[in-house]
Amino acid sequence: MLAETHPEDDLVALVGSRLCHDLISPLGAIGNGVELLTMTATTLSPELQLITESVAAANARIKFFRLAFGRAGEQRMGRPEVSGLMAELSQGSRVKISWEAEGDYSRQMVKIACLAVLCIEPALPRGGEIVVRRDPADGPGAWTVLGTTARIREEPELWANLDGTPSPVSPAQVQFALLPREAAAAGLTLAWKIDDTTAQITF
Repeated sequence: MLAETHPEDDLVALVGSRLCHDLISPLGAIGNGVELLTMTATTLSPELQLITESVAAANARIKFFRLAFGRAGEQRMGRPEVSGLMAELSQGSRVKISWEAEGDYSRQMVKIACLAVLCIEPALPRGGEIVVRRDPADGPGAWTVLGTTARIREEPELWANLDGTPSPVSPAQVQFALLPREAAAAGLTLAWKIDDTTAQITF
């Protein structure tokens, strides 16, 4: 029996969820196979080490994409769960991502924060750090996603999408088109600023 599709369903998010769901299972199987190989190997060869790290990175990225591009739903997520995923995502990456938002939040809010992380990430081409902060005691506009690096890549036309000024985006930049739409759906107002060493998005 086919699942009912409601008019309010976001087809982009549904496609994102489907792709991530279908990719997680085979990646998990590969990871299990690699784990068995490491258990039987007397020494961990450079090739096996590379495969192990690559599978772990791919798994973390798919889980992150599922949050950022998938259907939000009603599920709530706490700091330990999201922080753990950000730590996995940071392994072997030039960009360290830290989740410092206290409390638990709707998956919709986590999705918006993840899209903001994806917007800041390309502004740190030489690596750096992205920190997500939110205190439950704070009012509206309390979410801050801050990226720091030695030298920020400024792309003002691309970032103008967050102000509601559409400009063409590539597949690697689709988050700049999705973030303002998701924020508007949640009743949030985006603000951003960039200087030589920092890029910041608040909502």
